[in-house]
Amino acid sequence: MFETQYNGLWLSMDLIAERIRSLSGYAPVGEQIGAKSQLPADKGVPDAETMITNLGTGNELLARSARTALKAAEEAGDQASADLITQRVAVAEKTAWMLRAMAK
Repeated sequence: MFETQYNGLWLSMDLIAERIRSLSGYAPVGEQIGAKSQLPADKGVPDAETMITNLGTGNELLARSARTALKAAEEAGDQASADLITQRVAVAEKTAWMLRAMAK
């Protein structure tokens, strides 16, 4: 499941970066990405249960953050961005739910 999550996030980053460029912006790169993150980095390698919990927490945060971005896109009349964000919210919410179920 970790690999599936990784691959899905990797592909979504490309779609998001393309959308940012289509709006004449520049997607963050390298250290800029980490500087914008709201998730604390793990110190060391956590055990499997902690990884599952951390990933679930990250997906919950992603869903909340994406809902905020969705509201901004809708207020700006940016339907293309709203569609992209809506997909990300759905994926993050489903993944968070699955990880919560695994952690119990």
